[in-house]
Amino acid sequence: MEVRQATPADEPDVVAFTQATWPGRHGDYLPRVFADWVARDGPAERTFVVDDEGAAVGVVKAVLQTPREAWMQGMRIAPDYRGRGLSTRLHEAAADWARERGATVGRGIVFSWNGPALAASRVAGFEPATEYRWAHPAPDPAAEPDLTVDDDVDAGWSYWQRSAARSHLRGLAYDMDETWAVRELTRDTLERAAAETFLGVVKADGTRGLAFRSRDVDREDDAGEPVHLAEYGLAAWADPAACASLVAAIARDAAALGADRTRVFVPETVAAVSDAALAGAELGEEPLFVLEADLTRLD
Repeated sequence: MEVRQATPADEPDVVAFTQATWPGRHGDYLPRVFADWVARDGPAERTFVVDDEGAAVGVVKAVLQTPREAWMQGMRIAPDYRGRGLSTRLHEAAADWARERGATVGRGIVFSWNGPALAASRVAGFEPATEYRWAHPAPDPAAEPDLTVDDDVDAGWSYWQRSAARSHLRGLAYDMDETWAVRELTRDTLERAAAETFLGVVKADGTRGLAFRSRDVDREDDAGEPVHLAEYGLAAWADPAACASLVAAIARDAAALGADRTRVFVPETVAAVSDAALAGAELGEEPLFVLEADLTRLD
């Protein structure tokens, strides 16, 4: 078996061995996105498969997010081929490709309930980085923050630098270009959010919170119904009052978009998650884990 770049001809194989993934958890997204992944392959993206005599039996996607940050996603192995070290070979191929293009760190998300994927990532040299959870404030055009919320990039960036959330999240937030991916938050991202999407900075006796919208998309919910989703790539705050004002500002922004649902990236800490619940946001059932690898060490 060899690891090679994926081609459009691999789609039937990949769909066949991923369409029954996570049957109790609403299925796998790979059958819907694999063709697009292959079509997007180029200087900054590469899809790999494990080939067994012409049949694709494993897959992973690597993306260069910045000149030094790489994202690994969609690692899957066909059921009959698990336990043979193929996930490690795919991780190595993706890491080699990214390192050859200058990346020094590679990251990926694993659902906290996915023990086999967590084990495979650790075997491949990925180490724990951080954990987060989705919060889901309901869109509400009448929501009114009690504290001042504006789009002051400088104040937001200064707050982020000293926040407990930044320490917990290792400086990471959701990427505005790559879905289901985190990268180091930069001031440029806040400037872009203020200009293109939404930036919320809470002020009351100093700056006390920060949030930005990473994207809004039309998709299907778990029942297959169309839904307009507003995604917020970070929400961080100093106290429950600041959290409540951020939740209100997000709810109002989402309503202005005509969004049916939101998801907000928050640190997986007792304080942050309970603050979000206190502010009335629905909570995701489980946290998600971010793992990362020093690509200068993997060889």
